[in-house]
Amino acid sequence: MSKIRPLSAKKLRAKLALSHIPYKSSTDIKLDATSFHAHQPRAMQALELALHIKDIGYNIFLAGSANLGRNYMLQEFLRERAKALPVPPDMLYVNNFDDPDAPILLTVPAGKGRSLKQDFSQAISNVRKELPKRFESDSYLKKRTIIMDQFAEERDSLFKEMDSIAGKEGFHMDLDEQGSITLYPLIDGKRLSEDEFERIDSVLKKSLKSKGDKLLQALNALLRNMSNAEQGLRTKEKNLDNELTTEVLDELLQPVIKQYEECCHSEPLAEFFKASKADILEHVEALLPKEPSNAPLSLPEALQQQHPEDATAPYDINVFVDHSETKGAPIIMDDHPTVANLLGCIQREAEMGALITDFSLIKSGSLHQANGGFLLLHIEDILSQNGSWEGLMRALRSGLVRIEDSEEGQEATKTKGIEPEPLLLDLKVILIGGEEIYEQLLESDDRFPKLFKIKAHLNDAMPRGKEGYGVYLHRMAGIIDDCDLLPFTKEAMAEVIDYGSRIVEDQTRLSLKFPLVREIMIEASALASMDKKKVVDGAIVHKTLITRHYRNNLYEEIFFEEYDRDLIKVTMQGEKIGRVNGLSVSMYGDFEFGLPHQIASTVGVGHGGVIDLERDAELSGPIHTKAMMILKSYLIGMFAHNKPLVLTGSLYFEQGYAGVEGDSASGAELAALLSALAEVPLSQSYAFTGAVSQSGEILAVGGVTRKIEGYFDICSRRGLTGKQGVILPKDNVDQLMLKREIADKVEEGLFSIYPVTHIEQALELLTGMKCGSRRKDGSFTKDSLFGRVDSRLKELGRLATHAYKQNRK
Repeated sequence: MSKIRPLSAKKLRAKLALSHIPYKSSTDIKLDATSFHAHQPRAMQALELALHIKDIGYNIFLAGSANLGRNYMLQEFLRERAKALPVPPDMLYVNNFDDPDAPILLTVPAGKGRSLKQDFSQAISNVRKELPKRFESDSYLKKRTIIMDQFAEERDSLFKEMDSIAGKEGFHMDLDEQGSITLYPLIDGKRLSEDEFERIDSVLKKSLKSKGDKLLQALNALLRNMSNAEQGLRTKEKNLDNELTTEVLDELLQPVIKQYEECCHSEPLAEFFKASKADILEHVEALLPKEPSNAPLSLPEALQQQHPEDATAPYDINVFVDHSETKGAPIIMDDHPTVANLLGCIQREAEMGALITDFSLIKSGSLHQANGGFLLLHIEDILSQNGSWEGLMRALRSGLVRIEDSEEGQEATKTKGIEPEPLLLDLKVILIGGEEIYEQLLESDDRFPKLFKIKAHLNDAMPRGKEGYGVYLHRMAGIIDDCDLLPFTKEAMAEVIDYGSRIVEDQTRLSLKFPLVREIMIEASALASMDKKKVVDGAIVHKTLITRHYRNNLYEEIFFEEYDRDLIKVTMQGEKIGRVNGLSVSMYGDFEFGLPHQIASTVGVGHGGVIDLERDAELSGPIHTKAMMILKSYLIGMFAHNKPLVLTGSLYFEQGYAGVEGDSASGAELAALLSALAEVPLSQSYAFTGAVSQSGEILAVGGVTRKIEGYFDICSRRGLTGKQGVILPKDNVDQLMLKREIADKVEEGLFSIYPVTHIEQALELLTGMKCGSRRKDGSFTKDSLFGRVDSRLKELGRLATHAYKQNRK
């Protein structure tokens, strides 16, 4: 095989040429909101489609990982489209005069709800102030006096007639205030008292009683006339009061009613106005001041005096949803979707030890506020609130959102509840969440795929190129404008774009996790201000990355100190048989870093095969176990053509206590095992990462950038010799986004990175020997590495077979 050459410094990281940036600084970039979405064509297409489908069920699930700027992108996308849509009407709850427990929901044009409430309330207040004046006016009192005089005259005439009839029959008549008649007999012109009546002769008594009964029957007709007269009086008084009240209503309330009937064109609103006027006429006395009384007050009277404003409460208007400040369709982000916040609630007030409610205490939820527009919800938020998910599903499935009166904790004191008229839904609900939750909901809730038929999937990265650079430049200009940052120079913007490739660990792609880019830009602007600079240059951005790493790498530094003190044994010079440096990635919080580990192998006589100590100690996961099986398959395919493999060997990570998962160390493990079999030492200057197939190919692994940086940092702390380096899969070369310091040392020849495609290339680097090739007879090239392995396997097989046989003479 040809000699493997190390990568040049240019291959280790993507570096944007300044010629690709057509601006001198960020101040030259004109903001263009349309470019913000060019990098998410799949999601944009799904959103556009959903917005043009009015059928129920075409709500949206925006699927993507965190730090993709999902909220910002979604609201930017919706903002212009929402402006082009009509503003939904204001929603009002008003009293149902026929059934106060079932408040009526009204809609009026946007912005009219608040003014209607104010104008109608003021008109009612004016009516209440004017009525006492009118009832005390001379004209009203004169008309009332005439009615009373007419009644008094009629009553006196009837009374005289009744008294005359009674006198002719020998009786004296008394009429009390309640209209009850009492007859007393007259003897010799003298009225008998009850005691005197009881002492008279029984025959006379019986005669007088019979005569009195007949007289009462005769007077009943006149008594009915008296009652009719009183009823007529009350009717005339009521008519007079209604006439006066109607005049006041026509003067003060009717102009407001006419104004809003003309501009709102709502029949339910007109019905409310009509019912309000009728109720005022029916209960006009409630609007009049109460005369003071020293008598004890009943509970209703006490409440009335405690809350005099309650007299006008039935005519109040609850502005349930106010769109007076809304431009276009509403976009509501509910970041705390409790049942009350999402679906609305009915509040209660304590009065005289009881909890009461009415239509004025109905509060809207985000579903009501977003109706006619868009409701944005994070799926984790709504699933964490008990009852919210079920409430949302019920509302979307039925097309109605009902405000339910929660009885939790109120059973003992609540007086009664209300059932407000439900709202007909017309909106798009957009759930924001990860792919994992989307899959879980598909499996666990049959309603979900029926109600959220559109999935808008976000990309994590986009190709690195002219289009990607343009997206980044415009997004950076937007971040600078939004956050009021210092201008960025051309060099600074190039550094930020390169950082975008480092986030995604790919030289050919740029990360779309713009919130992470935003954090770097904010910190860079702050550092520039601290250094008294007026712009952010490339050096400041590089300094920002260094200081950010320093803030977060405490645990990495603790590990490095243990390497420095040789508490963790890793040799970086010389040669050893059956030992190689492997690389792993550790994660603490959101900080990721690489560390080297010694992988060791021992081989001896026996039939135990290759033992994975990590698996036997239950410190490995299934992927690592599979990698070990593939490793054994490679040995069988390579060396078991003409003999069985009879050996006992072991592989393990020295000082590994936290467990092993993944297959990225399988290449290094195979190298250690073959070194132990061939008894050929491996160079300790190299670290090796890469998965191996059963044919010996070295396959791509993850985290190569962090792994190389971790090994480089420890080599640097111990002193670079020029012989140290990392062996990695060639397929991972494009994923390298190494820090500038490594590229500089590679340029100086103090550190090397070797890409390989096959285990034989890695072994030749580690051993300095040719691996050799298999001959026709099944043996390998003489003095080759594989030849030594094959010879050792034959010897182990022979020893395992004959070890305990006695020599015969």
